[in-house]
This record gives sequence, structure tokens and C-alpha cells, in this order.
Amino acid sequence: MPKLRGEAFWRETLRSAHYVVAPMVDQSELAWRLLSRRHGAQLCYTPMLHAQVFLRDANYRRENLYGEACPEDRPLILLPDYSTSLWFSQFCANDPEVFVQAALLAQDYCDAIDLNLGCPQMIAKRGHYGAFLQEEWDLLQRMILLANEKLSVPITCKIRVFPDIDKTVKYAQMLEKAGCQLLTVHGRTKEQKGPLAGVASWEHIQAVRKAVNIPVFANGNIQCLSDVEECIRKTGVHGVMSAEGNLHNPALFEGRNPLVWEMAEEYLEIVRKYPCPLSYVRAHLFKLWHHTLQVHQQLREELAKVKTLEGIVDVNRELKLRCQEEIANQKEGEKPKEGLPFFHWICQPYIRPGPKERCRENGDSGTEKGVRGKRALEEEEDGNSELLSKNKQKKKLRNPNKSFDPSLKPKYAKCDQCGNPKGNKCVFNMCRGCCKKRAFKETADCPGHGLLFKTKYEKSLSWQHSQRGIQTPEISQRGDAEVGETAVLKEAGDS
Repeated sequence: MPKLRGEAFWRETLRSAHYVVAPMVDQSELAWRLLSRRHGAQLCYTPMLHAQVFLRDANYRRENLYGEACPEDRPLILLPDYSTSLWFSQFCANDPEVFVQAALLAQDYCDAIDLNLGCPQMIAKRGHYGAFLQEEWDLLQRMILLANEKLSVPITCKIRVFPDIDKTVKYAQMLEKAGCQLLTVHGRTKEQKGPLAGVASWEHIQAVRKAVNIPVFANGNIQCLSDVEECIRKTGVHGVMSAEGNLHNPALFEGRNPLVWEMAEEYLEIVRKYPCPLSYVRAHLFKLWHHTLQVHQQLREELAKVKTLEGIVDVNRELKLRCQEEIANQKEGEKPKEGLPFFHWICQPYIRPGPKERCRENGDSGTEKGVRGKRALEEEEDGNSELLSKNKQKKKLRNPNKSFDPSLKPKYAKCDQCGNPKGNKCVFNMCRGCCKKRAFKETADCPGHGLLFKTKYEKSLSWQHSQRGIQTPEISQRGDAEVGETAVLKEAGDS
């Protein structure tokens, strides 16, 4: 079938999907996608997959894509009646060939390939992908052009905005011109994350929607179904994507706020059928039970320590019993505490506190040392255990002489390529990762990193020559001398 593009792709392949669950690292796995679909989601993304690892590691492909395929998650192909519940595969990459080769291995298992240009986390900065590619327009054009040419499924992009609306619009138009068939716009800059997230700009999203001719999804400020409807009305987008709102209330797109234990029990039942790492399950329950765990701190600690799925089920059951006791003892006319819109046992939005609120949560007024963010405790330099994070306090117990003063840390020479610490004995003055790439490309050795590409290549050639019966010059000369000596002896014998 011909590859559908733009509006036709959204209408026919995606069946005009409006409600979208965002790609989330270790959080949009198969079990969670299935739960979200049962409660209104029309389109889901896989977690972000690393293109280079996906390309070289068969186990990674099987664990993250091939092994997860099931009829409920691919209704477009296997169950036509559920054709609105589709999913994308999202890749992070910064090399056109690697991105496309990985996408070719994945295209038969999904309905589109999404290039991740929206991740603002430090891991994306170190790996040079996600939102940290948004200034490299030439590279992005080459990636999308090549993908659009080689792939049998459409290429889509998820981006963050620039502070300037005009630059954001030009960025979106460049991606459309290169071959992007659907654009998701997160209305925050790459600096807006964690406690500094702030409010997403729907004005940026609206400007992009008016400037391009491909479908646009909006992302940001989505906590309930009324937010979805308002966003579509104000921006004119084709659909709305939710991440945190979905994690705290999987029934968001149904427009209802169910009891937390109903969603948790349903999710755990799906996990029994489609297992995933225990860390994923624990993270989902921390989100679902977020407000309740502020009340029952002991159960929060138990949930953090439990080592089995059955253990998590037991903690979930105990949380349910505690909440049911509270409901039974509830006084008439009693209202939710802590300013919540609903009682803590009901699925509801979590409003991420800003820097000032975080300071108050940590017992810091923020006036003496200025406003401090999420990691303020980790930045203290005086060694006072009361001002250290829990992790650093544990390290201090193991080693009382340990200091966290950044000025006392050893200074490392930087890699010429990426800025990471270089190897002390590297012949290229690079870190091991960059050295390996260069040594492989140039077929060179680096004894400092234990990389022997040249040596192994020469040994391989020598072995191939020996297998083919090709003699080295030294052996040939010895053989010729032996033949001559034999001839002389034979001639002497004849005479």
C-alpha cells in the first residue's frame, strides 16, 4: 500500500485520534499502554528506545519491541474493530544512518517512527539527542529526508519550543518540509523541566498549528478531560498528548476520577499477563498512590523496599484497606485536606511544586540563601549531614572522612570530542566511547583503552592468507632455496 501522508495519515491510519498517551521512559510499557487504552486512549507511544542500542543488540529489540507485540496493542493490523488504538515507536538518535537502520528493523511492528526531539533530561544532553538537537537544523533535515525516503511508514517528530514564537514556527516548517508527517509540540522550552517546568505555552502551539499543513498534537498543561477540550478549542490542534496527567489518572481521557485501587488492581492484573521490570511497576504505583503515600509514610517505605510483584500487590492491598477504613470513619461534610480537589484515595492531578514551594517542603524559607530547587540539598558544600541528601548521608556513614566539596574533587582532562573525562593513556586524547569509534573507523590501536582493531585486522589477514596457501616472502625464499638444493643433489647423483 502507498505510504499515507499528513492529514490522510492522521484520518485513515490513526482514525482521527484525539487522545494520546505520551512516550515516557520506563513508564509507557505494554502493560500501561493496555490499561490506558481500556480507559479512553486512542494512540500510544512506546518508551523512548535508543537507536544505536536497538540496532546492535537483538536482546534489546526483543525486550522493548518484538517480544511486546500482542493483538490488544496492534489492533490496526490484527483487530480492525479497534483501529483507533495504535502506537508509535519513538527513537532517540543523532546519526541519520543509525536512525534509519534502526527504524527499518522496527517499521513492521508499528504504524509510524517518531524522532524524539523533545527530551530535555541530562542523559539526552550527554548523548546529544532529544531537545539538544533543536539547533542543528541541517542534521535534522538529513535525518528526516533519509527516513522519509527509506521507510515504509511515516516519520513524525516531537519537539519543544524556542522562547521566540517566530523561531519555533520556522523550526516546525523546516521539519515539515524535510518530510515530517505529524508534529507533536510540547509548549515548554528545554530549560523548563522539573521544579522549573512552569506553564506550557499554548500560544506557541497555536502559532505552529496555523503555520504548517500537517497534523499537530499539543502537549503540556493537561490534567483532566476539560483541559484536553480547552486545548483543542484554543489551539486548533488535531489531538492532545498527556504524560503526567495520564500517570496519575489513567482514566483521564474518559473524563472520570476513579478510586486509585481500582486502577492499581487492574494494572497489576495486566502486569501478570504481560510482565515488565519491577521498577516500572513500583514507579506506576508511586504515581497512582502519590497523595495517599503522603498520609501513610510507612507504606511508602514498604513499597520502596519490596522485591517481588506479590509484595507490591500486598502493599497495594494494605493501602486499599487503610483508605476504606478512612471512608468508613469519614464525617459528614468533611472536605479533602491539603487543598486537594478530591480525597487522596481518588485519582487526581498532581500539581508539580515550583522552586519556592519545594523550598518550603524542604523546611527552607528560601530567604537566606535564595530560592533553591529540587537538588538544593545535594549542592551543600559544608559537609553538614543535616543538609545532605539521604544518599549522601548513607555514603557519609560508610566513610566519615568523605567530603562532597566540589573544589576537592580531582580535575580530569576532557575528551577532545565530547567533553567527558579522557583516558590518561589514550593515543587520541579521547574518552573510551569516542576513542572506540575513531579507532574502529581508522582501523587503529589504542593500548590505553585496550582497543586493538589494527592488530586484530592484521591477524585476520594473516590467517586468511595461511588458509588460502599463500606464502609470505620469507617462506617463499626458504622454499626456493630448498628446491635449488634438492636439484643440485639430484644432479650430482645422476652424474
